[in-house]
Amino acid sequence: FLSLLHSISSGLSDTELSAMKFLCRDKIRKRKLEAVQSGRELFGILMEQQEIANDNLKFLKELLQHIERSDLLSQLVQFEEEEPHTLHDQLDWHEKPVGVICDHIGREWKKLMRELEMPEVKLERIEAAYRDNLYEKIVQALREWQRWKGKDAKVADLIKALRGCKLNLVADEVEK
Repeated sequence: FLSLLHSISSGLSDTELSAMKFLCRDKIRKRKLEAVQSGRELFGILMEQQEIANDNLKFLKELLQHIERSDLLSQLVQFEEEEPHTLHDQLDWHEKPVGVICDHIGREWKKLMRELEMPEVKLERIEAAYRDNLYEKIVQALREWQRWKGKDAKVADLIKALRGCKLNLVADEVEK
């Protein structure tokens, strides 16, 4: 996802970046927008504000349509089609368990992921990619765990790991 954003950013002219910044005026404060010098910076802010994400590319699509960059838009569509959308039957990202975990786990997210036996290298990648956004780190870590575990990614395993981390209140909320 980040490579896609980097690729799109590299393909933008100054005029196109300026147009995209204008289109983001209702989402990003003026002072912050004025400081933006590249597409990467703009996308970083949009990710922090959860306007764009790996599984939420609607706003980015609209931006690319408005600046009439169908080539970049087709890159985005291709990414969406290739992105694995697996295991929704085991763990739905819109269901309560994931939301509860993301809302309550806080800085203990790495402890939970280690309890789920997620490789350290994956945790480091997530940490680097979402350095300033704790909530997004948790969301991405849970998604990565789901992809990594495949059909074995079960809510029961999350509850067991939460209890193993002494996060019993969060585990109780997930069970509800």
